[in-house]
Amino acid sequence: MDITAAITHAPQSDFTLERVRMEKPRGKEVRVRIAGVGLCHTDLVARDQLIPIPLPAVLGHEGAGVVEAVGEEVTKVKPGDTVVLGFNSCGGCARCRQDLPSYCRDFPMLNYLGARPDGSSGLSREDGTPISAHFFGQSSFASHALAHERNEVKVDATGLDLSILGPLGCGFQTGAGGVMRSLACHPGSSIAVFGGGPVGLAAVMGAVIQQCATIILVEPMAARREMALELGATHVIDPASGDVTAAIRAILPDGVDYGFETSGREDVVAAALAALASHGLLGLVGVPPQLDSTLSINLVSLITYGHRIVGIIEGDSDPDRFIPELITLHRQG
Repeated sequence: MDITAAITHAPQSDFTLERVRMEKPRGKEVRVRIAGVGLCHTDLVARDQLIPIPLPAVLGHEGAGVVEAVGEEVTKVKPGDTVVLGFNSCGGCARCRQDLPSYCRDFPMLNYLGARPDGSSGLSREDGTPISAHFFGQSSFASHALAHERNEVKVDATGLDLSILGPLGCGFQTGAGGVMRSLACHPGSSIAVFGGGPVGLAAVMGAVIQQCATIILVEPMAARREMALELGATHVIDPASGDVTAAIRAILPDGVDYGFETSGREDVVAAALAALASHGLLGLVGVPPQLDSTLSINLVSLITYGHRIVGIIEGDSDPDRFIPELITLHRQG
């Protein structure tokens, strides 16, 4: 069938609306009529080739819509179901079996390749020339997306505006999940969130749910700072007003228990690290805007594989309990 898609042809270029051809769903694929899609920073860094998806390509990975057709192997959804589209995963590797699909062994291949695992694409020009698609298993910058059963989340959208639910599949899931699951902030703790876009504001809400006592948002836009206060932040900081780390330590002299960084900017990461209390934990979700330093390259690796920034002193041990335990183990051979 013919669909309309927003195509990116070159780095830093505008998206152009064009008619393209979409294949029928194969196997476990699902065709979704898109009601709305969020624009994420990851889409822009893919357009600009930090994620080297071949161009021209159809991007978009925060879609929501209605299932129109399914492949012959699909059992999870049916035509007429309302869905939010997330990232794709294999479902069979060790991390997927641990209910950690975002660390799927095949995550890069299934989400960044611009094609199916067999190298084919479900989108093409009228002359049959393939177009890179299947971005995050969906490529939802289009009137329709060819997604996979694995990244379909069936939702009851009764009384809701389906067109704005898409960012639940990435931005909000990342922000709230980062605080509630990855960092697992404990009640009464403190957190500083760096960046107050959708991801950062979702992190603020996640911190409220986790019952954090002090929730600080660092954000240059006044409207976002005001929204953060409405959503439960206890303090907001304008980075243009001076030293961010000093401002955080003016609120909490010992630093914050947790940091959550959404921008990917090296100076912000450095400020976040400097604002941590002893044994503090920093979560990184922002993709660096350019790969021109060792730190930027390391940040991409940390984010892609879920590595944690953490410092360890004396094995995190309580000597009064741990040294006797070691002696007992020694006696047991």
